[in-house]
Amino acid sequence: FQDQAMMKTMSGGNCNLNVPAKNSYRMVVLGASRVGKSSIVSRFLNGRFEDQYTPTIEDFHRKVYNIRGDMYQLDILDTSGNHPFPAMRRLSILTGDVFILVFSLDNRESFDEVKRLQKQILEVKSCLKNKTKESADLPMVICGNKNDHSEVFRKVHTDEGENLVSSDENCAYFEVSAKKNTNVDEMFYVLFSMAKLPHEMSPSLHRKISIQYGDTFQQKSFRMRRFKDMGAYGMISPFARRPSVNSDLKYIKSKVLREGQSREREKCTIQ
Repeated sequence: FQDQAMMKTMSGGNCNLNVPAKNSYRMVVLGASRVGKSSIVSRFLNGRFEDQYTPTIEDFHRKVYNIRGDMYQLDILDTSGNHPFPAMRRLSILTGDVFILVFSLDNRESFDEVKRLQKQILEVKSCLKNKTKESADLPMVICGNKNDHSEVFRKVHTDEGENLVSSDENCAYFEVSAKKNTNVDEMFYVLFSMAKLPHEMSPSLHRKISIQYGDTFQQKSFRMRRFKDMGAYGMISPFARRPSVNSDLKYIKSKVLREGQSREREKCTIQ
């Protein structure tokens, strides 16, 4: 999320897609190890479930949409459950726009970790809001995964999850199964609705196109001639790279400095 220009460029293959900065968002997925974070991301991006478990260090994905002629970009940060670098996790929270917190319904410790993460996100974002005077909401979904398992193995009851979100209208609770693809689409639909993003970003509400069509994805003729019947399209960038830590730090710093400069201008005007 670089704040150097009004446009952000997505490079993939031979195509360059320019997305307005105001339509670019980052989704951060957090939770303990082995709860199914990457499986939920895989369902979102590819509609697939991977049986083999591979520990995540940090995975970055990007999806670009053409929704009724307007371009949107969603960056997805799939974080490590071990979080060996607390400063990196804090930076991920600072740069996130929407959040998914995942625990496993058969693991009480993972639920306790989600409670800690929820508290940390609210504290970190509150601190940033105080510095930038932003009034934006904080859309968040708490996700109990593996509801396909027998109730015998359940360690967290539904009312416990619901209690975590009961006092926040921008936070919702879902019990899902990445393996069976149960409630996954519904969860993303609600998350995007809370974030005031087009609901067509949800996996089942747009047509998927491949990178080979990237050159025509944003052409004016493609956007205008078929405006009424095109609906929504989404494309995964196979070559997307995570912005550097330095870029993220500059992005946060610029937000704070802009507010500081704004206050100085107001002070001068008053004087």
